[in-house]
Amino acid sequence: MKLGIALPHYDISFPDQQPATFDRIARYAELAESLRFHQAWVSDHFWLDLERYGGPAGRQGTPECWTTLSALAVRTSRVRLGSLVLAAGFRPPTLLAKMAATLDQLTGGRLDLGLGAGWNETEFLENGLPFPRPGERLAMLEEALGVLRALLTDAETPASFSGRFFRADQAPVVPGPVQRPRPPLWVGGGGDRLLGVVARAADGWNYCWAITPEDYRRKVGVLAAACQRAGRDPGEVRRSLGLNTLVGTDADDLVARWNRLRARTPAGILDKVELRDWAASRLVGTPDEIVAQLRDWEALGVEQVVSSFAGLPFSVFEDEQLELASELVLPRL
Repeated sequence: MKLGIALPHYDISFPDQQPATFDRIARYAELAESLRFHQAWVSDHFWLDLERYGGPAGRQGTPECWTTLSALAVRTSRVRLGSLVLAAGFRPPTLLAKMAATLDQLTGGRLDLGLGAGWNETEFLENGLPFPRPGERLAMLEEALGVLRALLTDAETPASFSGRFFRADQAPVVPGPVQRPRPPLWVGGGGDRLLGVVARAADGWNYCWAITPEDYRRKVGVLAAACQRAGRDPGEVRRSLGLNTLVGTDADDLVARWNRLRARTPAGILDKVELRDWAASRLVGTPDEIVAQLRDWEALGVEQVVSSFAGLPFSVFEDEQLELASELVLPRL
């Protein structure tokens, strides 16, 4: 079991809730590396809308995902870097294959490439990007994964792909990625039809940011059935899980930190939420409880939990959360 971090990179993401800058994001990537977290992940959006989470109206800015990852590649040396997840409709997959090979070179083979179908219609339409119906977006995602597999596996040998949405004609990627056969291809999301795409076309599956073990077991069953239909062993599909995370040194400290977390979370998101209810579908507890929960997730096939140490994704409400996890949890995994 590995523990990764969802890097803060939105204007609301930092303990002081001041605007995001690259230097602020990089500080957390460097901190995650120094504290021995396995991976640092960045999401792929033009902005964050707090209304989605029950918060006030207004968009929170962010630097662009791939540019940020590329710059982090030269500010870090050990921690793996990943996209959680790129929207398949934002970039042509042939271009993305070249981008991924270059970034894998820059990181020395530390890239995990996460891709999703995209869900924020406004984000697409305002930027002049097509936003077809869900079934078509899933088909585009599956084809994009096919292009990436074709072009990044044995990359310097020209490869072709012909589909409904995308094609490549004897296209080499020179130089190719460092990792062999290629950087891992992850798919993020939880819909039953998306799990079919995972079974047919991805190396790994990520789900986030809140889920109970019981609900996760049901989704694993859906994935297993999809793998069976695809003629694939479900054990071949790697699994990661993103969870809002809160660590307390003991029960009283946990409650105190929960109260601080609620106070620093934008109004409306956690106002009427009780700790026991929030904790039921997240990674919450004392170090002993956190380790036990991680072992339970490992027993369900999860190889990495990606922690967002706040009430929102890709946020940190206090730096000490990372330090507690590093000191009291990571050595026991």
